[in-house]
Amino acid sequence: MARPDELTFAPLGGVGEIGMNLSIYGLGNRHQRTWLAVDLGVSFGDEEHLPGIDLIMPDIGFLEKERNNLVGLVLTHAHEDHFGAIIDLWPRLKCPIYATKFSAALFEAKCETEPNAPKIPVTVVPSGGRVDVGPFNVEFIPVAHSIPESHALAIHTEVGTVLHTGDWKIDPTPLIGQPTDERRLRELGDAGVLALIGDSTNAVRDGRSPSETEVGRTIVELVKNARGRVAVTTFASNVARLKAVADAARAAEREVVVVGRAMERVVRVARETGYLEGVQNFRGPDLYGHFPPDKVLALCTGSQGEPRAALARIANDDHPLVTLNKGDRVIFSSRTIPGNEKAVGAIINGLVTQGIEVITDRTHLVHVSGHPRRDELRDIIAWTRPQLLIPVHGEALHLSEHAQLARAAGVPKVIICRNGDLVRLGPGDPGIIDELPAGRLYKDGTILEDAKSRAVIERRRMGFAGCVFVAIAMTEKGELADDPVVDLVGAPEKNAAGEAFDDIVFDVVVSTVEGLPRARRRDPDALAESVRRAVRSTLNEQWGKKPLCLVHVLEV
Repeated sequence: MARPDELTFAPLGGVGEIGMNLSIYGLGNRHQRTWLAVDLGVSFGDEEHLPGIDLIMPDIGFLEKERNNLVGLVLTHAHEDHFGAIIDLWPRLKCPIYATKFSAALFEAKCETEPNAPKIPVTVVPSGGRVDVGPFNVEFIPVAHSIPESHALAIHTEVGTVLHTGDWKIDPTPLIGQPTDERRLRELGDAGVLALIGDSTNAVRDGRSPSETEVGRTIVELVKNARGRVAVTTFASNVARLKAVADAARAAEREVVVVGRAMERVVRVARETGYLEGVQNFRGPDLYGHFPPDKVLALCTGSQGEPRAALARIANDDHPLVTLNKGDRVIFSSRTIPGNEKAVGAIINGLVTQGIEVITDRTHLVHVSGHPRRDELRDIIAWTRPQLLIPVHGEALHLSEHAQLARAAGVPKVIICRNGDLVRLGPGDPGIIDELPAGRLYKDGTILEDAKSRAVIERRRMGFAGCVFVAIAMTEKGELADDPVVDLVGAPEKNAAGEAFDDIVFDVVVSTVEGLPRARRRDPDALAESVRRAVRSTLNEQWGKKPLCLVHVLEV
């Protein structure tokens, strides 16, 4: 009897990190496989290490080469770290996309606001429904999360069934949408689950994630007992939280004013798809000043400290329509994503300095995670009884803790892999069998650069030690035609002895040129390299840093 095709799995993003999720499943043999992609997300640039880089995306070079064998892209949900790279990267793949109604609608709304966004068709699949994508039968199983219509995917193949959890938690009382479908997950376990590819974000946290309903009760109390204006900031995509804030405002007889385009977009899509049915109409920021302080609540973008988002502008007294005063209250109904602590802290400090009361999850239950803690991870293992578990969606510590928990829970095989590892799921003994190309793409303005990009590398170096520009005019005989021109950017003006760095560099350039053999002075490339080395060496001696040095030689 012929051995069936191998079923394989490879993360191309989202493993060993949080964000930038891209997973692929392959069916076939080592000579040819049919591929199914799950999610295509971004992570966000860090100004300290990647100055000027807005977004980071998975390198899809492997999928571009395999484009003819890529049967589709399936979306678990509509968070940026799961679908934020599609507009930029889909034109390189042009594969069918499958998503449920809310995710498709939010994606369409996002495309409308992106300049020059390509027309990208999305096939809508009902929540709980199934769709054939090439040889893969994909089932969308509802799970609770911090955005409507998050789904685990049961990927059914002739080799077996894989459960790709996506982002999930167990919330028996979600404010919006369906709870995690325990009944269906137990049915899958009874039928047999070959592998569970599972969310590890909260694998280091004991117990269970609290419910959105508990957060809603806290927000009601905080809005009711506030005396002045109230502003609430949260992730725009958390529609359940938006509803909780609206309910709190109604109970306190306050009008809700929506401030920020991302928030406005999500509110519109949530109303169109029925997730804010029965919720009062919200007002635009132009009406904010028309309401008494105790009758208004501003629902703002900017929970992560984004400099041009609504809350940052309000905190800097830079918003044209919305202001806060001493005695007003701001509620951060969110958690700070790692890397954003400084930006969020700056806004909080700015508000506190103005006498505005700031409430965070440090003191009140104003936010809960959308990811499972350890008891929830044990539950899904008990329900599905997988033969193999692979932790994903987490940094190294999260993956390790999830793996240890799975082994203790009796999972027969646990594999920790890295981005690019190709894992055989079955048939036969699972294991890492190959390594696929994996890496990062950086969105620099409107241009996508790879990790080796000169722009990315040089800008990082310039951010650390500045840059020196040197222009030299040489005669045909190899003599200086005029004084060199020197310009230092991002360097101190003087050394420790008080000598001007401009003069020091000028002297080094002249002495280097005059000290070279005439033949070398006639070679523009050799001359430029000698000057570059001398300038960097001197500055390192005088300053302790080696700036980028650009030397231009002009022959006259």
